[in-house]
Amino acid sequence: MWKKRVAVVLMVCLAAVCLMVKARTAGAADKPFVFGLLLVGPYNDHGWSQAHYDAGQYIEKKLPGTKMIYIDKVNPADRQGVTIPQLVDDLAEKGARLIIANSDDMKDGVLEAAKLHPEIHFLHITGDDVLTKKATKNISNLMAKMEYGKMMAGFTAAMTTKTGKIGYLGPLINEETRRLAAACFLGARYAWENVLKRDPKELSFQVTWIGFWFNIPGVTADPTQVCQNFYNTGHDVIISGLDTTEAVVVAKQKKQEGKAVWAIPYVYVGACEGASDVCLGVPYYNWGPGFLEFIKASKAGAWKSKWVWLDPDWKNINDPDTSSVGFWPGPALSKEAKAALDGFIKDLGDKKVNLFKGPLSYQDGSVFLKAGEVATDSQIWYMKQLLKGMIGQSSAK
Repeated sequence: MWKKRVAVVLMVCLAAVCLMVKARTAGAADKPFVFGLLLVGPYNDHGWSQAHYDAGQYIEKKLPGTKMIYIDKVNPADRQGVTIPQLVDDLAEKGARLIIANSDDMKDGVLEAAKLHPEIHFLHITGDDVLTKKATKNISNLMAKMEYGKMMAGFTAAMTTKTGKIGYLGPLINEETRRLAAACFLGARYAWENVLKRDPKELSFQVTWIGFWFNIPGVTADPTQVCQNFYNTGHDVIISGLDTTEAVVVAKQKKQEGKAVWAIPYVYVGACEGASDVCLGVPYYNWGPGFLEFIKASKAGAWKSKWVWLDPDWKNINDPDTSSVGFWPGPALSKEAKAALDGFIKDLGDKKVNLFKGPLSYQDGSVFLKAGEVATDSQIWYMKQLLKGMIGQSSAK
């Protein structure tokens, strides 16, 4: 009899143990994979930071079992004295296993934080520490080839301008911003000379830098005033390189005053909203596909430190699931200019047109690319100056 009782007790205990193990396993399986975002601007800025925030929401929908947390306004003006490692500590305490930092200005902080948190994976947007061998094994770099989107913006501006004067509203000056402004210029020059068949001397491309990615009163130049100055001096199309929408806001005001002006904002697919009468289109980032690759790898334990510079999906540059760079035509773009733009995009995708091909010279006359030479990714990435034919500073010094 006692043997039966012991057997029953053992069976009950075994069942209890099995239930506990099952519960723990289920709990682990139900625990979300938390990824964090460090955003340089407000999460709803209708620009650079919102494009990253929206991509985080895309990941939550596309990859079940993931959860986004974020800290925005990560810049010296909004968070004086606060360091990237301190913010990373906060995200780590909340369970983040991968952290995405979305500004080149965070480079040093990300390196420091990655050394302090080897258990966390870091994805740094626009950085090149993997290329330069400075990165720890838990850091990767991601960027998209917005140079193509900027070529489209420049092309569109040249197809639209009536005065031949295009203004470029630039942020701070570094290799990234130089190559993006140069790509705009090359796109504008191509449309001017090859489509419109106009004299290159009749095209003016002026770059004015404000000093940061968005307005910081008392620190940067006022982008609203810069736009006013452009329009008041005969520039009728402004291409923005900022994270924010001042270019289209001022263009709309000028339009209401009776002036024929247009603008091309930057970064965010919805940047034309509310400015349909002046917005020619927007070159934008779609971070979802790029984020997805890295988060999947981290979640699966297959992380690798690498530098990735993503091309558009030339089959459909506006496909939200495949293309990291897009160009959304604006309501103010004419049918004729839209048709020409479509042809230009097709030629870029088919490699019939390569605008980073020599001969090209820097502003000071030194050679960037010899005749017939096609630029490598490294030559484009580390652009030293603006190009000959562009007006504006190549250096902040």
